[in-house]
Amino acid sequence: MSRLFTCWWRSAYCGIMTATLHVIFGPSGAGKTTYSQDLARRTPAVAFSIDDWMARLFAADMPDPIEFEWMMQRVERCEAQIWSTAAACLAAGTSVVLDLGLMRRVDRARVREIAEAVELPFQFHFVTASAEVRRARVLERTEVKSETFSVQVTPDMFAFMEGVYEAPDAAELVGCLISESV
Repeated sequence: MSRLFTCWWRSAYCGIMTATLHVIFGPSGAGKTTYSQDLARRTPAVAFSIDDWMARLFAADMPDPIEFEWMMQRVERCEAQIWSTAAACLAAGTSVVLDLGLMRRVDRARVREIAEAVELPFQFHFVTASAEVRRARVLERTEVKSETFSVQVTPDMFAFMEGVYEAPDAAELVGCLISESV
């Protein structure tokens, strides 16, 4: 996907960019979607949330219990379409906020490499909170079905995501905007 994006971007849109790619990351339940929506309103920008896309496109077909491989195949499809649509927005001069989770360092590095390869202005935003606060938010969001609810996250799913998440180190946070909620 990154090679395709890079070639497409360079051939079609290099040189006319003034928009910024805002990349939101952090652990599950930290408030990434709320932060993204707020940032998109303030910037202004178009926000893309992987949770929204997954819920709208695949929630009705989701197996119970959720199968990791089934989920990841669909996440990859959504990400490919989000990148394509986000690239068009950026090329038109509209800033973009990507709320893709980016739980692993390798995923964040891949986004950074894509942006740097096409000389795209970008800003990383790290959104975080304590594990207790995040766990409580996820449970409340699932019960209340609040504005940012898109997929039910069970305690087992939360625990699984905690195991997948890789916190950024000091080097990764250089130049990053940090939002920590309590």
